[in-house]
Amino acid sequence: MRASGRATITDVAAASGVGVGTVSRVINGAANVREATRLTVLRVIEQLGYRPSHLAASLSRGTPRTVAIMVPHLTRPSTVQRLAGALAVLDEQGYDTVVCNVENPAQRDHFLAALTARHRSDGVIVMSLQLAGEQLEAFRRCGVTLVTVDVSAPGVPQTVTDDIAGGRLATAHLLSLGHRRIAFIGDSPEHADASLGFGSSRRRLEGYRRELDAACAEPDPELVRLGPHGAAEAADLAARLLALPDPPTAIFAASDTQAMGVLSAAERAGVAVPGGLSVVGFDDIESAALLRLSTVRQPLRASGEQAARRLCALLRGEQVRPLRQMLTLSVAQRASSARLPDSMAGPGSAGLLAVGAEPRSRPRDHTRPWSPRPSADGRPGGRTVVRSDGPP
Repeated sequence: MRASGRATITDVAAASGVGVGTVSRVINGAANVREATRLTVLRVIEQLGYRPSHLAASLSRGTPRTVAIMVPHLTRPSTVQRLAGALAVLDEQGYDTVVCNVENPAQRDHFLAALTARHRSDGVIVMSLQLAGEQLEAFRRCGVTLVTVDVSAPGVPQTVTDDIAGGRLATAHLLSLGHRRIAFIGDSPEHADASLGFGSSRRRLEGYRRELDAACAEPDPELVRLGPHGAAEAADLAARLLALPDPPTAIFAASDTQAMGVLSAAERAGVAVPGGLSVVGFDDIESAALLRLSTVRQPLRASGEQAARRLCALLRGEQVRPLRQMLTLSVAQRASSARLPDSMAGPGSAGLLAVGAEPRSRPRDHTRPWSPRPSADGRPGGRTVVRSDGPP
């Protein structure tokens, strides 16, 4: 027989010479099936490539339904917020959730192969992990419903934001405050995350460059610093920028985590924020508000919620439109960004030094101290299993 991923339970019954009810009992492991019949049905299932619907089986048995969520670096704040949004919706809809934590390409490929080899879940949400064409095809072939968050995937419902537009927003915000010598700190292409297909930092850098070009502010390659993702690594990069003979008056960091590293470096160098340096991050994670960090706000929790709702709609047999759902970005201005002080601006240059001029000195911090403001932390309930070894 020719294998087909579209075989139905009726096809299996006809090829096995038994009724649909017998095939269903074999699939569900019922005891009242003769061993020879069971072996025949299982052999036909394998030959036809039939994938029984976990959703239909779970409904018939009255057992909970299951969704798998694949996420990279589970402890990162942006991942936590996206995941919280998805879990809240799935719990509300009566799904159990298995979270597959991915730290490297080998883990990613292992989870994807296991999830598509057998129909182990009703649906899958993939967050921030780029999928190859053959991996997408494997989902289509086995009939597992798939949606993505922060991932462009042809033919798959996806909830995304425009990182290039976000980079432009951050840079335009600093330009509007009179800054022209604006630095960028982001992830290096050689960083381990690049092997997982992450491209947000690169796209945000592209937005930074485009906005500077649109403002006729010639970018200085020396002000672009890339390294491994993390606050400590960003602090080292920022320290080198602040030690330049002509340091930047503002720094745009590709994530709030990296922006926090910039704040730390400024504090160690005795540079006032925002009196001597404006800082803008990206994401608007919960701690950004506590630190009063200006940032590009992307709806992290909402992106998880939207993806989960779209997946549930697909599992109910509904159509989802548009296929590519674009969420809105905005700038949240807080205490870490401010107008360039006149003392730091050269005559008619909006902060650029004339050739041969002495480096400007930075004023010490005489701004009011930052006062952390607590934010609500609603955590969804529900039964969730976190796995790093493999799917259920």
